Amino acid sequence: MVFEPPKRLVRALGETAPDGDDWLERLPGSARRAVALRELTVERVQVPGGRSSLVVLVRTADGTPAVLKLAPPRARPEAERAALAHWAGRGAVQLLEAPAGAEREAEGVLLLERLHPDVSVRSLPEAKALLEAAGTLRRLWVEPPAGFPFETVAERTGRQAGAMRARAQADPEVAPLVDLALAAREELLAAPPEHRLLHGTFRQSKVLAGERMPWLAAGPDPVVGECAFDLARLVRDRLEDLIAQPSGAAATRRRVKRLAESLDVDQERLRGWTLFRAVESGVRAGRVGRPRDAELLLEFAGWL
Repeated sequence: MVFEPPKRLVRALGETAPDGDDWLERLPGSARRAVALRELTVERVQVPGGRSSLVVLVRTADGTPAVLKLAPPRARPEAERAALAHWAGRGAVQLLEAPAGAEREAEGVLLLERLHPDVSVRSLPEAKALLEAAGTLRRLWVEPPAGFPFETVAERTGRQAGAMRARAQADPEVAPLVDLALAAREELLAAPPEHRLLHGTFRQSKVLAGERMPWLAAGPDPVVGECAFDLARLVRDRLEDLIAQPSGAAATRRRVKRLAESLDVDQERLRGWTLFRAVESGVRAGRVGRPRDAELLLEFAGWL
């Protein structure tokens, strides 16, 4: 079996790879070792797959369908493992093996329950998709484990804020929105209303059809903080459709209100984190050479 990484993974990791990083070059060998160690039968590499990991559809020695996932250290696979273990299948994909020594952990390998990778809630009409996604997200918001190994929202957004300031200095056109986003962050961090384990990168495409439950979340980049931070990424799902609407700004504000009410989240806090996360994503897209994405995200942020 040739474990060739999909083009989307190569492109996405190339945008963020530190100097000297050779994870992609080592990936085929890492995949072969992971398969042999677990005595797996390979069906196929999932294409187009994700933007931060190689996903391989496999079967275990007893024939159970599973997914083998390999991710580089910068994708924080061990944090994902810890979050999935804590959720224990409640609202999220289930781990099929516990950590088993340095050899298995070193290459960022996870063996997971097989969901239906080609069927996400994005296949549903928009209103139904938002409802199902929000219901899934609610199940994930639990108390974090004692001594949790996860970043906090303050830590993650602090790193992001530094990159946003640097970009604003280099590109004065984005400076006003960056200033608004950073001011919103400071205000939101002053008095967070709760401390929960969050998915971290939740959106409709992360909610896949399952066998145990109709919909289960996959691919977390877990973080600990307030629920509004997690919900903020869902607000801008199907961004191209929002932008294309003549009443896109009004539709966005209605979505913020509807999601906040459905999940008992403060509407202004959700608006603030949606602004910050949209500006951060837009600035990052501009920095890595995706000007169209940057334009759409910053236009969306301006509506908030």
